[in-house]
Amino acid sequence: MPRGRKRKLRIPAEHHQAQGATQHLGNAKEEALASSSPPPFDAAAQKKPGARSRSPVKWLQRALSTITKSAGVSNTGLSEGANSKMESKPSSCKAPPSMTQSQRECLTKMAGMVVQYLMQMYKMKQPIRKTDMLKIVSKKYKNHFHEILRRASFSMEVVFGVDLKEVDATQHSYSLVSKMDLPNNGRVSGGSRGFPKTGLLMNILGMIFMNGNCATEQKIWEFLNKMRIYAGKRHFLFGEPKKLITQDFVKLKYLEYRQVPNSDPPHYEFLWGPRAQAETSKMKVLAFWAKINHTVPSAFPSWYEEALKDEEERAQARAQAETRAGCPSKASG
Repeated sequence: MPRGRKRKLRIPAEHHQAQGATQHLGNAKEEALASSSPPPFDAAAQKKPGARSRSPVKWLQRALSTITKSAGVSNTGLSEGANSKMESKPSSCKAPPSMTQSQRECLTKMAGMVVQYLMQMYKMKQPIRKTDMLKIVSKKYKNHFHEILRRASFSMEVVFGVDLKEVDATQHSYSLVSKMDLPNNGRVSGGSRGFPKTGLLMNILGMIFMNGNCATEQKIWEFLNKMRIYAGKRHFLFGEPKKLITQDFVKLKYLEYRQVPNSDPPHYEFLWGPRAQAETSKMKVLAFWAKINHTVPSAFPSWYEEALKDEEERAQARAQAETRAGCPSKASG
């Protein structure tokens, strides 16, 4: 369970470690949307306090700009239109090197249109079929459908926090499953408008974890500002961020938002809320960050060790609960 740690006790190496990892996260997240493949994550950045990471969230900035341009609307208007076109270019592998720039751009456009279709099906809770997605893709690029779907699926996961899973290999049908149980299919607020906020929540939980399980509000906003998400300014995917983070997520008990003791003027900090602790884990959040960086959780050595310890504690707690209930202990999945 996340526990607050006093910042003054953190050694400089941990501070640089957290900075380096969050730099990589923002960088890779934007690349996941805006280009074919992010550069490899430099695991040494976690080992060497002074290690420099690549430009942090420029990839995400380009990605959000790409989505907006594809939609042909302003940032504030995209979430209002159910038929708005979204563009995205995520992928866990690079496009074939023989492809021209024009062809790569077409794959980007096709992936963005598939993302739009996936979002509409997710909102309406309708089945997702390969045959329907193939109707979206230009005949010229049907042979690249696997790559297009890979990009679209990756974007759905790292931006919106939902996984595309095949439910029928014969009929080639899929479903989208949220990583957490946010209300209204992850949109938080009621109605059919808006986009899932699970991806944003996963990022914030990761920031809290990687900053000693307790991140100041300033740290959170510094990170979000680099992604062009600002307090008081409506975001075209996430709505009004300050209300979402300091009120909605807190009311739902995904985040704890409290005043830093003895701070004058008052400063605030975030911790994991009880619902976040129940629905996800440090290992799952670390795996989310690792996937954005196209690496594995063990590439973050110190956090990986902490996440393993957390998994062990959770398994022990489950075993004790089963024992008290008079049931035999089951191996954790």
